[in-house]
Amino acid sequence: MPSQNKYPVKIRVCEPDITELEVKYVTDAIKNAEISSIASPVHMLENEFAEKFGMRQAIAVNSGGSALFLALKALDIGPGDEVIVPDFTMIATAAAVTHCEATPVFVDASEKSFNIDPEKIEEKITPRTKMIMPVHLYGEPCDMDAIMRIAKKHNLLVVEDAAEAHGAKWKGKLVGTFGKASCFSFYANKIMTTGEGGMILTDDDEYANTLRHIRGYNFDDEKHFWHQTVAWNLRMSALGAALGRAQLARLDELIEKRRKNAAYYMAGLKDVSGIRFFPEPPDTFCVFWMFGILAPRADELMDFLDKHGIETRTFFIPMHVQPVYQSLSQKEGEFRWSTHYGEKGFYLPSASHLTEEQMDVVIAAIKEFY
Repeated sequence: MPSQNKYPVKIRVCEPDITELEVKYVTDAIKNAEISSIASPVHMLENEFAEKFGMRQAIAVNSGGSALFLALKALDIGPGDEVIVPDFTMIATAAAVTHCEATPVFVDASEKSFNIDPEKIEEKITPRTKMIMPVHLYGEPCDMDAIMRIAKKHNLLVVEDAAEAHGAKWKGKLVGTFGKASCFSFYANKIMTTGEGGMILTDDDEYANTLRHIRGYNFDDEKHFWHQTVAWNLRMSALGAALGRAQLARLDELIEKRRKNAAYYMAGLKDVSGIRFFPEPPDTFCVFWMFGILAPRADELMDFLDKHGIETRTFFIPMHVQPVYQSLSQKEGEFRWSTHYGEKGFYLPSASHLTEEQMDVVIAAIKEFY
């Protein structure tokens, strides 16, 4: 794919949607000297996020990747274990498994969506399989009925990677509320942000207690500076949490903006020959974190848009071709769809506060190219 940002950028691929409310929340935290990981904004964000999703516990951490790693580590995923992971995903999903010294086992994407194909999961299950980690890619929910059915049949844990899917729903039920736990990212380009940061949701109080301990060096409850295990510092700062609280208060608004943008793009591009995108499937509520398209001559189109000051991003490169995972065995043609999406796909400017005028420029440029 072409290099990015060779020409002056007029329309960014994504920027955070920040208002005076966010400024107020962060300013108040600074004025009150509430900046550490144990200050009240962190606890308030956890409580408000859990309430928003109807879950008992929310554990704030310093990134979405940390959330994934911590969620697995607290479930004793380790050497000899296998975890089912989508081949078409961002590397943080697979890396969390690897950091636990377990083995990620990749499954191809679906022909009908960018998400993991449930029909191909069971053939990858072995006696070593401990977990399925579905990823709700680009804000579209996975088929959680099928995944939970498979998990129950084989007595497997499910941890959802909902990093890109805040507020998305499968058959009316929020993603992130199906499995043992779910993990969200609050990176700067996510629908809601804390700058960096993440969150783990669970209904298991004992598990949540373990998560809280090992995200912060596992201090003993009775004796300070006493540690029976080696743990990590994966805590969120109160300044990030303050920003996140304001963003969470606006989450429904931010989602609605993303959905309107996607509808505008689909209407504007529906008659462009060769362009393919996935409209909202039945039984789902998509949040369209990024609006992605599949396009002939995708690399040339991206370069053309770049020259017109329109920033884009390639889709994720599938895991099976990543240098760090090429040693894992695979069959010829096993990852047909993830390969196709990785080669032909990229996403257009997708910020919540994108204007129709900006999208008109993008649409016009694409039409001009073809």
